[in-house]
Amino acid sequence: MRGKSYPAPYKDFLNCLYRQAIQRWTEQDADEIFHIILSLSQKQIADAVLAQEISSLFEIKVETQVGCLNCKFIQRMPNSLFSLPLAICERENSLENCINSFFQLQKLVDSEKVYCDKCEKRQPSTYELKLVSLPPILCVHLKRFRNDNGYPRKLYNKVAFPETFSTGIFSAGKSEADCLRSDEHYSLYAVVVHKGTTVSGHYTAFIRPNQEKMWYYADDSCVRPSTWADVQGTYGGYRQHYGETAYLLLYRKKS
Repeated sequence: MRGKSYPAPYKDFLNCLYRQAIQRWTEQDADEIFHIILSLSQKQIADAVLAQEISSLFEIKVETQVGCLNCKFIQRMPNSLFSLPLAICERENSLENCINSFFQLQKLVDSEKVYCDKCEKRQPSTYELKLVSLPPILCVHLKRFRNDNGYPRKLYNKVAFPETFSTGIFSAGKSEADCLRSDEHYSLYAVVVHKGTTVSGHYTAFIRPNQEKMWYYADDSCVRPSTWADVQGTYGGYRQHYGETAYLLLYRKKS
């Protein structure tokens, strides 16, 4: 029996991905791979109930609301996300600020006007996402890659994130009918880290097994003990050019 100090075998899993979805020896995006894995689970697991249970572990339910500024009619569309895609600003960021920006109401005017079914023409409108429910495991995608006039670049700006948080952090995105309890808590248990540039990079991860205080750092097949201070070193910042920066955060709901 393998001790917990040894990494789990992974080559069979990678070979499955290579056969089904991705090419070897090419640059891949960790968030895209995460979505590919969930999609393959839905397609290949014969037990439909089990496949749905796996997806529901990560499903973030939101409601898109587009409001006409002329007649006040609101179009409501339910939607699901499997990771929370948070844009980061070119300054210091915090997880809470990024979440607030994601759920911030936007005005759509001029060329961005939206067709209103009630007015039967394009009208100045508002666009807003409302949070309906959070999953047992919340995957946060820090969008560090940006396209500037056709040229990709990576943002190394600092994004501070906590080891634990309460669902009150989502207060800006909650609807009046939302039943989220503000006293529910999430605990960070994994951070996928990107090291390098848009041209050449490498993914590693910090992992904290369930109910353990110890963090571990995984770089391919090498796993070693680590600390929360090491995890905080992936916040980013101008001094970390080409360094390791957090890219995906995985939080588990405490129960």
